[in-house]
Amino acid sequence: MADRRQRWQSAAERAADLAWPTRPRTWRDLPTRLRGTLSEVLRLTTAAVLSWLLAWQVTGTKYDLTSSLTALLVLQASAYSTVRMGLLRVGAVLTGVLVAVGFSTLAGLTWWSLGAVIAASLLLAKVFRLGAQALEVPISAMLILGVSAPDLVAEARVAHTLVGAAVGVLFNFVLPGAVPNRRAGNEVLRVAYAAAECLDGASRTLAAGQVTRRDLSEWAERARSVSGPLAVASRAVSQVEESRKLNPRALGTRSVEPVLRSGLDRLEGCVIAIRALFVVLMQELPDETPSAEQRPDRPGSPAYDEDARRAFAVVLDDIADCLRGFGQLVRAEAEGNLEEAERAMASSLEILRETRAILTELLMSRPSSDAGLWLLRGSILAAVEQVLVELDLERRFRQREEWQRSSALTLPRLTGLEVRLPRSRRAR
Repeated sequence: MADRRQRWQSAAERAADLAWPTRPRTWRDLPTRLRGTLSEVLRLTTAAVLSWLLAWQVTGTKYDLTSSLTALLVLQASAYSTVRMGLLRVGAVLTGVLVAVGFSTLAGLTWWSLGAVIAASLLLAKVFRLGAQALEVPISAMLILGVSAPDLVAEARVAHTLVGAAVGVLFNFVLPGAVPNRRAGNEVLRVAYAAAECLDGASRTLAAGQVTRRDLSEWAERARSVSGPLAVASRAVSQVEESRKLNPRALGTRSVEPVLRSGLDRLEGCVIAIRALFVVLMQELPDETPSAEQRPDRPGSPAYDEDARRAFAVVLDDIADCLRGFGQLVRAEAEGNLEEAERAMASSLEILRETRAILTELLMSRPSSDAGLWLLRGSILAAVEQVLVELDLERRFRQREEWQRSSALTLPRLTGLEVRLPRSRRAR
């Protein structure tokens, strides 16, 4: 009963780590994690309500929420791009209004005028290169085309849009949003946990016994699915640098975009090595069980060396721990709290090197003339070595040192991340 409860607890913790890798571990950490979210909610809510109140006073229309919607959309952009965002939205609304007023004057609301308005709006949006605001043109046109007094509604909608855009631009300069360093660090950590979860499943299956082609297919699919979190993290890291432009809250701080980007690149290299490993395993695994019995040196086959199979499972589990540790380290670099994360990462890498050595000895101590088997052994060891290269602390230290040196050239007196040498370097 206790073992079952422990297994359920372990499974629940893994699921929680995958769903929310950055969740607070203690109740004391909860207010700190929620402070940024609550402040952003208050900022957006205040801007939306204020824009509605101002638009109501200007136009006398209180049932049009265009001003609040415009303010929210503009506030989503960085201070650097918020002016462009506001102008695009105002231009989109004006274009839709002009199209709707013109068609309502000529024909009113009919099936063909509705289609013509939508088509003309979309074409004009392409001509004016409105980008993400392209759909605002036909939306504005349709809203105005369907009312009995389009001229009055057109004026009110333009006024609401102008008020909302103005409030959004003003808020982004007077009360700018925080640079999303924490969010970007969390997304990088999520990539590490997604890749680690893929290896956790492979390790459990391999430790349980024979591996089938279906198992390998699932492993490969999980490895491919990491591309989703990778893309999200890449966009989040890019937003870090974008949000610093014209942002007063970025003054006196270093940009952590380079250190986050390099960490994400290292994780992507690990994911590529893992995918390649699974592809080779799938190619070398026999299609049917009888052939596996005839070639007993394949991983997971009934006659395969039990010690080597279990060592391979342990190595995969240790790689997963290293990936999680590296994700924690990258986030710690962005937040300036390195000591604990670096110490944990060094310990995980040391364990992985030891289990890698054991696996190497077990795999290479079985001579065979089978060229495919040698390819399989080499692929396994090469994948592990590639992960060790990507996650190497010495290499990471050099990258962090280069980042700090380059940022110090432009901001020599600003405080930022403190360089802490690994124990091996401090001992020297």
